[in-house]
Amino acid sequence: LCREKGIAVIPYYPLASGFLSGKYRSEADLNKSARGPGIKKYLNERGLRILDALDTVAEKHGTTPAAVALAWLIARPGITAPIASATSLGQLESLMTAARLQLDADSVKLLDTASAY
Repeated sequence: LCREKGIAVIPYYPLASGFLSGKYRSEADLNKSARGPGIKKYLNERGLRILDALDTVAEKHGTTPAAVALAWLIARPGITAPIASATSLGQLESLMTAARLQLDADSVKLLDTASAY
């Protein structure tokens, strides 16, 4: 609808509070930060499928799952600027990599398929 009406989208929490960074992969990981309890809703079959796809694409491109997740959003028509935050220099570098990362059609298809409902 937004594309149809020419409305740009700025996603908030594009990394799902850190879940798409790969930091949280099990319930045991939820204690890693104050955001942990809010992440539990993503620890399901679909969420883990998305993490697997992000890992595959990240390995292919020599980068992090977080960079791939943001690049995937940036590649989508109508998305103008995902809002993401970093709590360390390493996280910031990963976010900056996303702006330069060009995903190929196969990578986008893998991510789209993994995230489908």
